[in-house]
Amino acid sequence: MLHFRRLAIAIATAAAALTMAPAANAVSAPDTTATETTSAVVTLRYDDSQARGWETAISAGVASWNANVENVKLTEAQPGTRAEIQIVATTGWPQATIGPVRPGGRGRVELGSQAVTQGYDKTRIAAHEIGHNLGLPDTKPGPCSQLMSGSTAGTSCKNAVPDAAEQARVESFYANGAAFHIPTDGRLIVDAP
Repeated sequence: MLHFRRLAIAIATAAAALTMAPAANAVSAPDTTATETTSAVVTLRYDDSQARGWETAISAGVASWNANVENVKLTEAQPGTRAEIQIVATTGWPQATIGPVRPGGRGRVELGSQAVTQGYDKTRIAAHEIGHNLGLPDTKPGPCSQLMSGSTAGTSCKNAVPDAAEQARVESFYANGAAFHIPTDGRLIVDAP
């Protein structure tokens, strides 16, 4: 909805400027519509080519974030292109670097099979670790309704959806290019119980 309002304002402003300018002095106005629309949504590419066995969980975790935040979108990197988020499968506990990851930056997600062996849900793990790359720390201990409560919610918790506060915090990190001005934490968070 916000994107459409910005687009409508930009079009109305450009139209007003063009109709007020005398024809002899008319200068083509730069097309800012595409820039404003593009800058409103930050796209981060991820590479999960080294995360065999986690593809379904990663897709679901990415879909959860994409459905619940408006100004940052995760998309799978095309082969041979640089990705801001590297997702790999490991045998240890899940871990990730704390962002917010910036376009052109670098984040890492390690999806550890040790948590799955202990009974934790793969989709929740993937969404949780991606949440770290988007700038969210752990909120331990915490309830199942908080995605970033991680392992403290217990093995029966399957929630892979960020709650309203988590969504708002990620939105604030990426609003109007804010991620470029917020230092990336860069710490590696190991999500063992």
